[in-house]
Amino acid sequence: MRKGRSLPPVWLMGLSNSTLGFVTGIVTFVLPQLLAVQNVPEAKIAAMTALGMSPNFWAVIVSPMLDVRFSRRWYATVLAALAGLTTMVEFVSLHHLVVLQVAMVVSMAAAALSGAALGGWLANVADEKDKNTLSKWMNIALVSGSGVVAAGGELYRHLSGPLAAVLLGAIVFLPASIFLRIPAPGPDGRLAGESFAQFNREVLALLRRREVVVVLLLFLAPCSTFVLPNLLGALGNDFHATAQEVSLAGGFGAFIPGILGCMVFPMIARRMPLRLFYLANGVVGSLFTLSLLMVPRDPGAYATAIFGAFLFQAVAFALQIGIVFEAIGPNNPLAATTFAFLSSATNVPVMYVMAADGHAYAAAGLAGLLGVDASIGIGTCLLAGVLLAKFGALPRVAGQLVEALPDAMQEEN
Repeated sequence: MRKGRSLPPVWLMGLSNSTLGFVTGIVTFVLPQLLAVQNVPEAKIAAMTALGMSPNFWAVIVSPMLDVRFSRRWYATVLAALAGLTTMVEFVSLHHLVVLQVAMVVSMAAAALSGAALGGWLANVADEKDKNTLSKWMNIALVSGSGVVAAGGELYRHLSGPLAAVLLGAIVFLPASIFLRIPAPGPDGRLAGESFAQFNREVLALLRRREVVVVLLLFLAPCSTFVLPNLLGALGNDFHATAQEVSLAGGFGAFIPGILGCMVFPMIARRMPLRLFYLANGVVGSLFTLSLLMVPRDPGAYATAIFGAFLFQAVAFALQIGIVFEAIGPNNPLAATTFAFLSSATNVPVMYVMAADGHAYAAAGLAGLLGVDASIGIGTCLLAGVLLAKFGALPRVAGQLVEALPDAMQEEN
C-alpha cells in the first residue's frame, strides 16, 4: 500500500494495458480483414501489417524519454490519446493506403510507448508481492484485447465510416480512464540527454552478459514466432467465411485462447525448463499450422485455425516474458533495460516472417503460406535446440565478441 492514496485492484491496473491489445488487434486483424474486402493483395496486406507492427521493435530506442521531464502517467495518457486519434484516421483512410500505413505505424508506436510508460509506472507503485499477478493481468489485457476489438470490422460495416472511426478510437483510449485511480510519482529530475546516454551504456553492459546474448539470439530467430494470427484476418475468403463469421471467429478465437494460454503456461512451466518449453511450443504449434493443409476450407476450419493459432501465440508470449525474467535474475540493477531490450527483440522475426508468408501466399496461395510458416517454425526450433544442447560455446563466443566492441571503439577514438 502506498502513502496518500490506495491502489486499485491488481487486475484493474493490469487491464489498463488494454490500449496496446486493442491497437494490436486493429492493426493485425481488423484492418487486414477490411483491406481484403477491398481486394488488396494478401502480399500487400502482409507487408503493411508487418510495417505497422514494427514499432514494437524500434520504439524501445526512444523509450528513455519516458523517464524524464513529465510523469509516466502523463506520457501514458497522452500517448494513449494519440493512439486513439490515429486509430480514427485509419478507419477513414481505408481507400488511401499511404495515409493508412502512416496511421498504422503511428498508432502502434504510440500504443507501445504508452504501454512502456505504464509498465515503468506500475513497477514503481505496485506492491512487490503483487507484481507477478500484475504481469499476468497485463499479458491477459494484451492478448485478449485483440479478441475484444475483433468486432471492429462489424462496427465499420454497420455504421457510417466516421462514426465507427470515432467509436473505435474511443475504445482504444478507454483503458486510460483507469489511470486516474492510480497514484503517479513525479517526473525524474534528469535531462533527456542523460537518460538516453544511460540507456546506451546499459545496453552495452547487457551485451557483455552471455546469458543475455543467448536469449537475444533465441528471440531474434523465428522460433515460436506465430505470426499466423496476424494474417488470418485477411484470409476469410480462403475458408469461404463471411465477414460476420470472420469477426465472430476473431473475437472468440483470440479472447478465449488468450486467457487459456496465460493459464496453461505456469502449469507446464513448473515441469519443463522454459527454453525447452519455448522450442517445444514452436514445434507443436507449427505442426498444428501444417495440419491446416488437410482440413476442409470452410468456416469451421477457419475458427479452428484462429483458436489454435492464438492459443500457441499466447503461450509463446507468456514464455517470452518468463525467459526474460530468467535472464534478468535477482537484484539486477539493469532489470528495466534488460526487460525492454529483450522484449523488443521478440518482434524482429515477426516482421520478416510475415513478409515471407505474404510472398508465399502470392506464389502458392494458402497452402504456400501455411507450408512456409510451419517449415520456418519447425526448422528453426530444431536448429536452435541442437545449438543450445550441443554447441553452448557459440553464444559464449558471440558474447566475447560483443564485449570486445566497446574497448575496440574506445581505443580507436
